[in-house]
Amino acid sequence: MSTVAGVRRIAVLRANALGDFLLALPGVEAIRNAYPDAELTLLALPWHADFLAGRPGPVDKVIALPPITGVSTSEDGHRAPAGLLERLRESRFDLAVQIHGGGRYSNPFVRALGAGTTAGLRAPDAPPLDRWVRYIHFQHETMRYLEVAALVGGHTSLTEPRLTVTARDRAELGELPEGLVAIHPGANDPRRRWPPERFAAVADRLGRPVVVTGSRAERDLVARVAGAMRRPPAAVAGELSVGGLAALYERCDLLVANDTGPRHLAAAVGTATVAVYWCGNLINAGPLSRHRHRPLVSWTPACPVCGAGGLDPHAGRCAHEVSWVTDVPVDAVAEEAGDLLK
Repeated sequence: MSTVAGVRRIAVLRANALGDFLLALPGVEAIRNAYPDAELTLLALPWHADFLAGRPGPVDKVIALPPITGVSTSEDGHRAPAGLLERLRESRFDLAVQIHGGGRYSNPFVRALGAGTTAGLRAPDAPPLDRWVRYIHFQHETMRYLEVAALVGGHTSLTEPRLTVTARDRAELGELPEGLVAIHPGANDPRRRWPPERFAAVADRLGRPVVVTGSRAERDLVARVAGAMRRPPAAVAGELSVGGLAALYERCDLLVANDTGPRHLAAAVGTATVAVYWCGNLINAGPLSRHRHRPLVSWTPACPVCGAGGLDPHAGRCAHEVSWVTDVPVDAVAEEAGDLLK
């Protein structure tokens, strides 16, 4: 579609986790390219504001949203605080773009911003925007948001996210050995976690200096990988900011990980990756190229404990917090990692 005339201020809603933001970054870049002189504001979370402050890229400004159900949190019971929408309307956005999901909650929020034109995704249970494309669950997230950007004339040659590492990021690091390999055994969803002992086995086979990374909440998981290795690795669990972690991955020759935000972060700063994916997640969030990014795929279709299916996006989730990716063998991961390190 054509661009929207007279756009000086743009709001883009994308208020969730690290991997979600990075998958959407090419779409945000495409919107920026269509309106190079406009101010682009990301409606997001506090961590986005910290991470994007002073960082080159398509975002000019971040407005951190409080918890709002379906908009900035998945938890029930959070309404927009009194006066929030009135304050946002004072920004007088000419264009508001929803790249946040199906739109059941987020489309009413975007419509309430009072922008001259709205655009975004629409599931069957969501109200329409001025320009919209159908939300269908099984579609790669980056391609989904590029479709939204195209609704308002967005264009880019970028499909894989790219991120600039800054001097502030690098200042968080000390001395690092050459030939470093990173291991990231965590993932927010336990179904996506490959067993930590297998990460340790892969790391031992590579014969490289190793750093095991994780969030503060993943310290025990990091310790399990480190404790299972023959040679003690360095361990970084919650000590670095997101920018500092990007700088660390920039210095690594390879990251071996689960399907998680740090894998997208490593790829965005140019580091090769090997990652274990559940088949459904590979469709939506896998790497789009294979030269430097190698996904190993689990074809487990159902919960290993109760047999509840996982391929219907509308079905409820069972209560078992177990890995669905244990059918991926160590040999396959080690082989791909070794090939990328040649």
